[in-house]
Amino acid sequence: MKTTIQEQDGQLVAILEGRLDTAVSEEVEEQLSPLHKCKDKDIVIDCTDLTYISSSGLRIFLRIVKSAKAKEKPVYIKGMAPNLRSVLSMAGFLNLFVFI
Repeated sequence: MKTTIQEQDGQLVAILEGRLDTAVSEEVEEQLSPLHKCKDKDIVIDCTDLTYISSSGLRIFLRIVKSAKAKEKPVYIKGMAPNLRSVLSMAGFLNLFVFI
């Protein structure tokens, strides 16, 4: 699993590549900690190259959205494959994010 955070066009973009499963979830959560501290930028999670997400990954997404909502900011998800989007749907998470 590779995680990259970049500033792009006034947004904080987290690029996720590979499998977000239990084995890597603790490390990924630590790498994504800047998203929790972000106050003045929109947050985008780029899932274009994300191939799998487990319940541990869903918990990471939920923590990010809760942190952003406390600051009245949306969280955008970009490039999520239909099979992963269905996982978010089954978990009842679709309405928590803005899909671009």
